[in-house]
Amino acid sequence: QVQLVESGGGSVQAGGSLKLSCAASGYTYSTNCVGWFRQAPGKQREGVARIYTGSGTTYYTDSVKGRFTISQDKPKKTVYLQMNSLKPEDTAMYYCAADRNTYGLGCFPRTDFGYWGQGTQVTVSS
Repeated sequence: QVQLVESGGGSVQAGGSLKLSCAASGYTYSTNCVGWFRQAPGKQREGVARIYTGSGTTYYTDSVKGRFTISQDKPKKTVYLQMNSLKPEDTAMYYCAADRNTYGLGCFPRTDFGYWGQGTQVTVSS
């Protein structure tokens, strides 16, 4: 059974930092695309960052480049999202998701994120 468990959310002031964790289990982690997504109230869900666990190649949406860093600890099957210089507009529920194809070759625009965690709330106050 695939499980993705997020942790590390919380409330911080603008300019602060948080580090989210996503612990994966129940599937072949070593060749998989794992992403962080967020959804604010009344807004569509958006992709924030992705990492291909096979090579460590990373991808970011423009609004977080230079501020957020996605990384992994392969032995622990855990993906992290280090968030620095947080802004009020980063406030959202953050979700970890994994490619349904657990033997994937990378992260692609059409990656099917079929496995999702429950989310962790991030609130940034001004």
